[in-house]
Amino acid sequence: MGNLVWHEYARYVALSATVYTIWASFWGIYYRKFFFDFVNGIVRNPGGVQPAASDSIFTSIIVKAPVVQILSMLLGFGYLALDYPLPYLKNTAIHRSFPIRIVLLLLQTFFAILYYQGTNGALYSFIAACCYIRAQMLGEVMPEAKDNRGRGGKA
Repeated sequence: MGNLVWHEYARYVALSATVYTIWASFWGIYYRKFFFDFVNGIVRNPGGVQPAASDSIFTSIIVKAPVVQILSMLLGFGYLALDYPLPYLKNTAIHRSFPIRIVLLLLQTFFAILYYQGTNGALYSFIAACCYIRAQMLGEVMPEAKDNRGRGGKA
């Protein structure tokens, strides 16, 4: 059996998580629900769990205006353009950088965990970020980085 190539595994998980998060943000725009409303919420007989007054900031940016869902969607499209690379991003330092991918996946995790439909995408994004961290700790490099050695400024 061979060794697991962590950055390839992380790439597949990240692509799946990003597509899932984009799809969830579309659904989150139409069916708006703050995920953590059960923490301080009040249970009412007709109406179910209603968020507490202390959660009003989250209610206003998730339920009243879908700001978090739109930011999550834009971040997902940006990450998809980076990971599935657009032609002008291919073979650039940004495309080969693991730290940029880790930061973008953690931001995607943060935004997606806030609304109800994005929780699974947030979990998968966090797993992909952990796999990229593992790949960086093992010293893996992307094949495009190996191909660009010695090209003198044509990265």
